[in-house]
Amino acid sequence: MRARIYQPAKTAMQSGTAKTHEWVLEFAPASSREVDPLMGWTSSTDTQSQVRLRFDTKEAALEYAREKHIDAQVQDPKKRRPNIRPGGYGENFATGRRGAWTH
Repeated sequence: MRARIYQPAKTAMQSGTAKTHEWVLEFAPASSREVDPLMGWTSSTDTQSQVRLRFDTKEAALEYAREKHIDAQVQDPKKRRPNIRPGGYGENFATGRRGAWTH
């Protein structure tokens, strides 16, 4: 069995970083998907592709893969640099604002 261990990126609908701190072990598909000619549904005989295991740390995920003899490939996340500007959003509404308010 092949699997990959990764830390999921935030979705496009998220502004925060919730659900991006845990690590996921996801199995690679062992067989291709087929389209049912009658209903048009997509199906597969591979049940492992439905399994996604979540871990608190990368080391815990690697330890689980070693114990279960799973060939796991680790993908380290690309960290984002924080976008923190001086003053922040609250500076727009400060009472001691120096410039004129413009929209």
